Amino acid sequence: MQFPATPDLHTTRLLMQRGATDAAAQLEQCIAVAQSPVSEHVYLRTDFQAARLSAGDARNRDRALAGLSVSVKDLFDIAGQVTTAGSTVLANQRPAEHDCPAVARLKAAGAAIIGRTNMVEFAYSAVGNNPHFGTPANAASAGQALIPGGSSSGAAVSVATGSAFIGLGSDTGGSIRIPAALNGIVGFKGTARLVPTTGAVPLSTTLDTVGALTRSVADAMLAHEILSAIPVTRSLAPLRAYRMVVVRNLLQDELDTVVATAFWRGIDRLRQGGAQIAEIELPELAELTSLNAHGGFSSAESLSSHRGLLAQHRARYDPRVVARIERGLQLSAADYVELVRARHDWINRVGARIGSCDAVLSPTVPLVPSAMAAVAPGSERDAEFFRINALLLRNTSLVNLLDGCAISIPCHQAGELPVGMMLWHAGLHDDTVLNLALQAEQQLQAA
Repeated sequence: MQFPATPDLHTTRLLMQRGATDAAAQLEQCIAVAQSPVSEHVYLRTDFQAARLSAGDARNRDRALAGLSVSVKDLFDIAGQVTTAGSTVLANQRPAEHDCPAVARLKAAGAAIIGRTNMVEFAYSAVGNNPHFGTPANAASAGQALIPGGSSSGAAVSVATGSAFIGLGSDTGGSIRIPAALNGIVGFKGTARLVPTTGAVPLSTTLDTVGALTRSVADAMLAHEILSAIPVTRSLAPLRAYRMVVVRNLLQDELDTVVATAFWRGIDRLRQGGAQIAEIELPELAELTSLNAHGGFSSAESLSSHRGLLAQHRARYDPRVVARIERGLQLSAADYVELVRARHDWINRVGARIGSCDAVLSPTVPLVPSAMAAVAPGSERDAEFFRINALLLRNTSLVNLLDGCAISIPCHQAGELPVGMMLWHAGLHDDTVLNLALQAEQQLQAA
């Protein structure tokens, strides 16, 4: 299997404990990557000196992150810095007075914050484009630049290329898991209520989730523990102890050949490892189109947040972001109230349908990363952009609507473009999904 060549955080910590390296040396390697061509457009701001102070702080040596490099999506408040959410519209806002809870918890765990990562403007796209600050190239790019996925584009590339061990990101419809899958790394979206969203620029107050992109499931478990301030209950149960299902309808539609091959090969390998995997229909998925009509929660709630800014600065927005926000104009107050009710009912029915299994398995996204040129800014490419954006969001966004938890892990082989396998369930099944993902990752790596 093809996994990031740079060791994960757990492996690096073991090397540090053996005296083979230290946080300062590791940070300099991360800074070198951050300053190299692979990190073009990845960071909107770097603060190497502050990171060096953290890496050299003796108090951090025994903390969970041990002074190692962490990147922060430009959605989160860091004291003394302006949070611009990948836009020029907020550039003149006052600097944050305090770290948001997610950043504060990472710092308390010993993180060396290397910089703020680029993102889709206001987190409103799965493709990863940013017309204001440039778009980071996918870590798998070779010969031609490939899309990084979004909205946590810079966070994913920072982890995949080696300038950060953890990338703090957000996930409203897949913004952690999509770029994780497209860059060949791990992305975990926990149950939304477990990590505070305070101090993060909102997209959808109903769906927004704070989480992390990492190089391994073990690192994802650690990051989730830090961000949620709740320990993950570890399980030693073997893979054969878990019951999983693959949903046949919708989530398998329009799969790229590379994705289909990698996913079903991965399923076969999990079965070879003893996993119990059945195939089911989930008829409730047919309701997603109506539930997301006119952009659903994201368009209605982003319109509420952006109405004033759009009135003053509309011309400074990415037109594609404006188009998605303004879909909320078609949703009346009565429609919104009905959407809240319908979602609650849908969550209950889907939860009952999958309640007897430990996790659902699906391709994270149905596509391999597309050429960046095909979806570059320009109205003549809008149709292709929105087609790809909708496909990228299809599988992941249902978990946000479910108020569930999900993780994307790599399932491709060396020489193939990255493909992610998503393991997911309803809300508060986080520990089971993480423990199962750890077993699945080991089985896929051993293949």
